[in-house]
Amino acid sequence: MNSDTDTELELPITQSLAGLKSPLCTAVRSFGLTDVGRLRRSNEDHFVIAELARNLSVHHTSVPQSKTQYSSYRGHLFLVADGMGGHQAGEVASALSVVTVEDFLLNTVKRFFCLKEPDEQKVMKEFQTALQQADARIIDEASHHPELIGMGTTLTMAFAINWRLFVAHAGDSRCYLFSKGKLHQLTQDHTMVAEMVRLGMLSPTEASRHPDRNVITNVLGGPELGVHVEMHKLDLEPGDVVLLCSDGLNGMVSDARIAGLLQEEREPQRACERLVAEANASGGSDNITVIVACFNEAV
Repeated sequence: MNSDTDTELELPITQSLAGLKSPLCTAVRSFGLTDVGRLRRSNEDHFVIAELARNLSVHHTSVPQSKTQYSSYRGHLFLVADGMGGHQAGEVASALSVVTVEDFLLNTVKRFFCLKEPDEQKVMKEFQTALQQADARIIDEASHHPELIGMGTTLTMAFAINWRLFVAHAGDSRCYLFSKGKLHQLTQDHTMVAEMVRLGMLSPTEASRHPDRNVITNVLGGPELGVHVEMHKLDLEPGDVVLLCSDGLNGMVSDARIAGLLQEEREPQRACERLVAEANASGGSDNITVIVACFNEAV
C-alpha cells in the first residue's frame, strides 16, 4: 500500500465516513398555490408537491452514522386536480384523487429508481393504473353517497427523476414546460371544443369564445367508470421550469403572458403568486391553482 492509503485508513472512522456522500442528480425548487378566485364561493381545486425517496433505517449498529440514510436519487411528484360537481362534491372528488394517487405511488416507489429505457413503459403503465384506481375510488364513493353521484375531477400529474419527466393527464388542467425562453403545452385539453379545434372544425380564436368551451369529455369519476389517461415522457435540462395549473389560470391568462411571467420570476413562490394575481386581475372567474418547479444541477 502507498503512504496515502495508509494515512487514510488511520483516520477516525467518523472522519472517513463523513466524505461518503452522493450528490443529488437534480436540485429542484418548487412551490404551489391555490386560490378561490373572484367569483366562486368555494375552492374545488387541490394540489400536492411531494418527494419520494428510498431510505435505509438503521436500528442497531456499531458504526457511527445517521439513523436514517437516503438514496441520492429522489423522485419529485407534482399534481393538480380540479373537481366538479354540486354540493362540494368536486372538492371531494379532487381530494380523493390526490390521496389515492399518493398512496399508490408510495407503495410502488421502488420501481421508479434506477430507471432503464425498457422499464419506462412499465412506469407509464403504473401511472395509468394510479389514475384508473383514483377513478374507481371516486365512482365507489359516490355510489355510497347519493349527494355525490356524478362528481368528478381533472388530474394532471408530473413525476421527475434522473432528469426524466413523466406526465399523466386527464381533463383540462395543464402541464407546461418552459425551456430556453419558450413555453410548450405538453398536455391536450380533453374538452369538446378542443377536440373540434384538433379536427379543424374551429379556430383557436373561435374556441376561446365558444359557449361549450368548458365541457370536459374525459375526467376521473363522473357519470361512469372509465378514464383515458394521456401519457408523456421527455428529458429535462438544467434551467427548465415545469408548470402545472388548473384552467382557472390558462382560461384567464394567455400562454404568452404566462411565459413572460416565468421568464421574469425565477423563484417558484414569487412566480406562483404573480400568476394567481394575474388570473384574478383578468377576472378570476374560476378557482386558480398553480405549481412551478425549477430544475437545476445539484451543487
